[in-house]
Amino acid sequence: MTTSTTRRTVLLATGATGAAALVAACGGGGDDNGSAPTATTDQGTGTSAPAGQELGSTDEIPVGGGKIFKDEEVVVTQPEQGRFKAFSAICTHQRCTVASVSDGTINCVCHGSKFRIADGSVAHGPATRPLPAEQITVEGDSVRLA
Repeated sequence: MTTSTTRRTVLLATGATGAAALVAACGGGGDDNGSAPTATTDQGTGTSAPAGQELGSTDEIPVGGGKIFKDEEVVVTQPEQGRFKAFSAICTHQRCTVASVSDGTINCVCHGSKFRIADGSVAHGPATRPLPAEQITVEGDSVRLA
């Protein structure tokens, strides 16, 4: 039996392939399904910045707030006077960079997730996982990646 290819068969096959590629592209890896992020990092810190790099001054980080260091993908907070914390600045929901720190939360504007400045835990979804902690050192008035 000879199989002939019709125009309809070619169009249907091409459309199905295109639709599959579109669905895969819109899948947006790194969502809350537990899959691991695909970004590469230096020194195992979870950031794209090298260990020992100075992020900024303690004066730049307000008590009850924080500062986002976008290039280093780190957010540093000061929940209480003299107590500094650091977290990944990449939202655990869809991997957007968080946009602000206000009213005791680290805020992602992509989908509205909010994380507590004291421990990175989720204060408001859709994210279900906390921001990963980052290691920093504070020496004098200098905040550095550990």
